[in-house]
Amino acid sequence: MTTSATGQAAAEPLVTARGLVRRFGSVTALDVEDMVIGTGITGLLGPNGAGKTTLLGLLLGLHQADAGSVEVFGLNPADAGPAVRARVGYAPEHRRLPADLRAVDFVRHIAEVHGLPTPAATTRASDALWLVGLGEERGRPLGTLSTGQLQRVKIAQAIAHDPRLIMLDEPTDGLDPTQRDAMLELIKRIGHEFGISVVLSSHLLEEVERTCDAIVVLEGGRLVAQGDIATLTGGLDGLEVEVEPEAADAARSALERAGLAVEGGSRPGVLIVRGEPAQAARAVRDAFVANGVGVRSLRPRATHLADLFFEVVS
Repeated sequence: MTTSATGQAAAEPLVTARGLVRRFGSVTALDVEDMVIGTGITGLLGPNGAGKTTLLGLLLGLHQADAGSVEVFGLNPADAGPAVRARVGYAPEHRRLPADLRAVDFVRHIAEVHGLPTPAATTRASDALWLVGLGEERGRPLGTLSTGQLQRVKIAQAIAHDPRLIMLDEPTDGLDPTQRDAMLELIKRIGHEFGISVVLSSHLLEEVERTCDAIVVLEGGRLVAQGDIATLTGGLDGLEVEVEPEAADAARSALERAGLAVEGGSRPGVLIVRGEPAQAARAVRDAFVANGVGVRSLRPRATHLADLFFEVVS
């Protein structure tokens, strides 16, 4: 099943892929038919081995596609790697950073790698560390920083050269709940206040739902959903119907005979009826009256990203 929404495609396309295939030996790691990533904050979701890291590598020009095409800002990263990386920042998942190097020197060096001259890179490194909350610590060696501080250093080096897009691979890995909340707030500031679009690769549905505007979901190397989160999850809205537990079977039969799509709820006596809530409520009322079924409560169903994720990922 592939789910899509027009909200994502309507945004300015920063990344496009058509028939994109990447193999490692006999294993097909990625096989994406049609993908678009627009401006804003996009969550890249999928189980382990879904192809998220492979996709990031292709977008950065670190891998060569075996078939199809991928473009970042209209450029093929494999052919125009320096031009792409001048507009793109990347924060890898690992924290293997040079322990003896000062934070500001590390960020300056990465800015120079992205093409900034040394004077500009020096200024931007200091500014970036202040922006991520490490202004006072910018002169400290990386080996003396905490896990949360190192994650912020990685964000600083990703934004120091003023990219239009940054790619963050598991940026909350190893953080405690307080640090994680602070990191997600920082990412939202970058995407909404700094005007830098973000691709956030994560396996944590809750943090993607809190932070992102849109999603791309991979499973087994294939694209199974993409688009604006509100639009995608809005299609799953419905009505939560509660009856006496012993009447649940009779209630479900009455609803199904009325042609309604019905699912079991989270506890005995609760049923989920798909459809627009007001219309579904009228149909439930009529079905229950016709079949003599009592109802305890009716309420609109609050749909979350997890509902969509488990629907599209088998």
